[in-house]
Amino acid sequence: MLIKVTTAKHLKEYKLELSFNDGLRRTIDLKKHLAGPIYQPLKNVEYFKSFTLNRWTIEWENGADFAPEFLHKLALEQNPKSDKQLTSK
Repeated sequence: MLIKVTTAKHLKEYKLELSFNDGLRRTIDLKKHLAGPIYQPLKNVEYFKSFTLNRWTIEWENGADFAPEFLHKLALEQNPKSDKQLTSK
């Protein structure tokens, strides 16, 4: 299965709540992952909050993005015991 980010919500600072197409939903903190020139503008929280959701993942106007597989792995690493899963409506 190809992993995709299906919803993304800014919570505070560099924390996002992400949902994935496999039903996983977790809060992640991207603060430690903003290294390199493309991510410099994202260190400004106001700019960080300006992400959009494309067909696969989150992205910013300057071209910065994160692979959905990376975000999924990070979500599991940062919250391994969380039981916060999407529920069917």
